[in-house]
Amino acid sequence: MFTFFSAKSVEELVDDVRRACGLRGNFRIQYQDKDFGDTFVNLTSTGDLEDLCTIKVIPLPDEDAAPAQTQTAVNVSLSSDEAFSISGETDDTLILSSSSSSSSRTEQWPKEFPIPSFSYDTEVQLERGNAAFKANGTRLTVNPRMKSDILEKVSDLIYKYKAYPKSYHFCEVSEALIKKHPCLAEPGSWNGCYGWTQRLKTRMGNLRTQLKGLGCPELAVNSLKTKATDDAHPAKNVKRPKRGEANHVPSYPAGETADNLELERQVLKEVKKRNNGRIIREKMAKTFALRRQEIVEKQPRVEELQERWPAIFQEEEINAEFLRITTVPLQPRFLAGLDKHSSQLLQVIRKKGGAVGEKIRSILKPLDQGVDLNIRRECLLKSLVIYLGEDVSHLIKEYLVVQKEEAKAELETAAMAIFVLRDDALSPPMDIGLVVDGVEVLNDLSSIASSCAMLFGLTYALNLSYPVELKYTFETFQKIIMDIESRQMSRRIQNLSAKLHE
Repeated sequence: MFTFFSAKSVEELVDDVRRACGLRGNFRIQYQDKDFGDTFVNLTSTGDLEDLCTIKVIPLPDEDAAPAQTQTAVNVSLSSDEAFSISGETDDTLILSSSSSSSSRTEQWPKEFPIPSFSYDTEVQLERGNAAFKANGTRLTVNPRMKSDILEKVSDLIYKYKAYPKSYHFCEVSEALIKKHPCLAEPGSWNGCYGWTQRLKTRMGNLRTQLKGLGCPELAVNSLKTKATDDAHPAKNVKRPKRGEANHVPSYPAGETADNLELERQVLKEVKKRNNGRIIREKMAKTFALRRQEIVEKQPRVEELQERWPAIFQEEEINAEFLRITTVPLQPRFLAGLDKHSSQLLQVIRKKGGAVGEKIRSILKPLDQGVDLNIRRECLLKSLVIYLGEDVSHLIKEYLVVQKEEAKAELETAAMAIFVLRDDALSPPMDIGLVVDGVEVLNDLSSIASSCAMLFGLTYALNLSYPVELKYTFETFQKIIMDIESRQMSRRIQNLSAKLHE
């Protein structure tokens, strides 16, 4: 939540939005003009803005922009009580790089599964069956050919979203099938579609077997032939997406081979960061499949990845890699989700009693004095970690500059953490960075909130498990703030989610 009353001109508003959202590059602002039916038009004067209005941020291409990527608008709500939020409703318009494989997934599992159209004769029978069911409740008798057509089309669409759907995914699909075609409901089934759920599971297993035989990487990676001798068991070391990864082990782009992409990697490694952003983005997008297969299959150490793929540890590329893997934007979605829940989250957290409540109230004291957005987010994140019963020092390690050597020694043993260097306890940070497996991978970050987003993004980019001592914090990042795979939550996060929606 944020107020923009200080903005006297459009230029000042642009600076405020850039600072609040963590945006870079050029963009223009549009607002909803009531005289034109609430159509978004370009903003030329802040006098046109009203309280509680919505503005849209339109990124502008610059000379360093990648032509293959589509620009995406971000909606921002303005209000008078320190309100600030970024709408995620345009997230699905983000397009993966054009150099991706044609089999790459471009969206997450839908909130409501869309049942596809079937062959002409099947559609005719379903239309008649639905009419009869509506008239007198008669269920359709499905012949083997029709059943095969339905299962084939639906399972193909399921694979478009997931290679390894879970049981609740199958339930959602079968329920959507019965909702669209009620004549297919089964008598004797507790929900009318249990049989369809089991048939879809069988069909998806057969489809995976077929695609594995064709060499599909995300399935072949679990083949006994590709496993090490010690792991050559069907249920051992199975490499499946577990946190909403849409493109877990993607195929190579059409016409490319591992040797060709390795040459691209070597060229990429020699490219200097300065003034070569466009080249780096293009080559990182092109080599995504090679890099991802290497990370998932070989599980290299962080030092090896820094040597082979130095660009993946740049802030821009962490955002881009997360988008390729999940089809969801990282930093804008994270900050938007945090701001969206901030008011309700503060209310929930402040109600905590006992020693934990005292710690939380101590952390939240700066909010009573009126602070800028970054400090507000920092206080909220720290208090959230404590509310979840975890130690905030495991996530954020703060040091004074005079403790630099001590900090270096301590961080070498850290599995995953954010470090903050200050001149003194009350001064703003001199440096904010990230450590993974005892290796400093990123520094000079703008805020604690952005650092949390980057650290969360690295767990996907490097295929890392969540830290055990921070598992609830990272689950909250994923399922509440980012809204990825949020249908199944641990009991603790489910309770928090329920309180946020009261």
